[in-house]
Amino acid sequence: MFPSCYSKPKNGSQFKMSYTKVICGVLVVYVLHTCWAMYGFIHTKPCDSAKGDSCVTSYLTVKPRLQLSVYSALDPSDEAGHNLLFKVDRFDINAKFERKVSVAVPEMTHNNGSVHAVVFVHKSGASPWKDSRHVRLVTRLTSQVILLQSSTSTNPEAPEEQQIVSYWKSRLPLNVMNEDFTFNSAAVPSDLRRYMKIVEDGKKEKKKLYLPLLLVDELRSRLKDLIEINSTTKAVPLTISYDTITLRKFRIWIHIQAVIYSLKHFGFSEQNLDEIKAMFVDSGLHILALSILVPAFHLSFEVFAFKNDIRFWREKKSLAGISRRSVVWRCFSTVVIFLHLIEEKSSWLILLPTGISALIELWKVNKVLALSPTFHDERMDDFERATEDYDSKAMKFLSYLMYPLCISGAIYSYLYLQNKSWHSWITNGLISGVYAFGFLSMVPQLFINYKLKSVAHLQMSVLMYKGLNTFISDVFSGIITTPGPHQLACFRDDVVFLIYLYQRRIYPVSKSRSRDFGASHRKKPKGKLHED
Repeated sequence: MFPSCYSKPKNGSQFKMSYTKVICGVLVVYVLHTCWAMYGFIHTKPCDSAKGDSCVTSYLTVKPRLQLSVYSALDPSDEAGHNLLFKVDRFDINAKFERKVSVAVPEMTHNNGSVHAVVFVHKSGASPWKDSRHVRLVTRLTSQVILLQSSTSTNPEAPEEQQIVSYWKSRLPLNVMNEDFTFNSAAVPSDLRRYMKIVEDGKKEKKKLYLPLLLVDELRSRLKDLIEINSTTKAVPLTISYDTITLRKFRIWIHIQAVIYSLKHFGFSEQNLDEIKAMFVDSGLHILALSILVPAFHLSFEVFAFKNDIRFWREKKSLAGISRRSVVWRCFSTVVIFLHLIEEKSSWLILLPTGISALIELWKVNKVLALSPTFHDERMDDFERATEDYDSKAMKFLSYLMYPLCISGAIYSYLYLQNKSWHSWITNGLISGVYAFGFLSMVPQLFINYKLKSVAHLQMSVLMYKGLNTFISDVFSGIITTPGPHQLACFRDDVVFLIYLYQRRIYPVSKSRSRDFGASHRKKPKGKLHED
């Protein structure tokens, strides 16, 4: 089913490097490293004092009287500028709660200033600044979003103006790790060090204690909780919620928050990040393992498909059994999708493979034109002429359905939908046609397979890799929020792929024949059992 990561060298030579071996090796190393890292999160090694380890125990074991205090401040380092929003005098670590308070909006916030929440866990009845054993955490309560507005000029092609809009985060989720876990002071996990504060207790025997591990759960702060702030806003609500958290989940959560923060540098929008948050919070931790491992296989399959597709077309000497119109339409569709992603300012992680795919499709069209410059070339043999006849018939019948639908969709978009410019209208019309009617471009190839009673002219390894990637996309489109056209495109590809598999079953490939309607099956030279 899958090409092997090992190929026998020619002429008894020693090890021969190939892209497939490198990719397989990188994939195996990545999966093993990910499994080891996940095991490190799930299993934190406790301290063993019997072996002479220097242990750090939880400050909660001495049952101190604690207080939770939440302040708002424009400058977290300015003690005098803190305003008390909420406090719990006798803070019970194991009792979860939710409180709603009203916060006055400072004048500076109207001019895109930042407001911070400063959270303290400290000794009950004492000021947090006078308690040497306090725990402090700072998070922003406001965020700025840059919006693009159309210019007031009458020219529709005029550049868009930028406007900064301030939003208030109406939810502040807090967590405290409540497990009585003992750490080895010399082997505290690196991800916990910035959250851990160690103090000493006792006059004679110095006992090391770590103060409560406090976390602001940014994953539960969603776009739906944002409230726009303008010059007329005087006060805004703030919901402060608290719950306990296990050590395992605490470590995983801080890593996810760090990953989400780093994704902003790769061009992910706030909407994309919000969908990722929803995937983890609403679906559970088992989705975390899938989200780490599955993309690695998805990317590997994509690279394998690119590699085998290029090799297949480089060795292609005949277009027998291949629908040229499907190749041209697929190239057009890929280029349109790439332009649409640029229009939407998508992430580079999405633009890069799509751009590479567009370049490969353009190269394939050039290859098709080199093999047969016209649709009715005199150099065609009987099989190629039969292929061309079936291809033209299939596309002719499909055009009766495709052209009216595309034209009516473009007219509807022009009359009833809002578009930024003529370029945007054309791009949106084309991308809607590609997503909705893209399956029509694949039907001629199925029709040719049916008429020729053969699939030997197709590169099944490429179809297999692309089919697996389609099923992976189906899984994730059901987990995270995806546009309707994208889900339709995934379902469309599934149907076509299953039809290809059915045709391969009823039209078996006979490698004993030197030519099976344009197949490239030839008797392979001795000493080479398998091609990469």
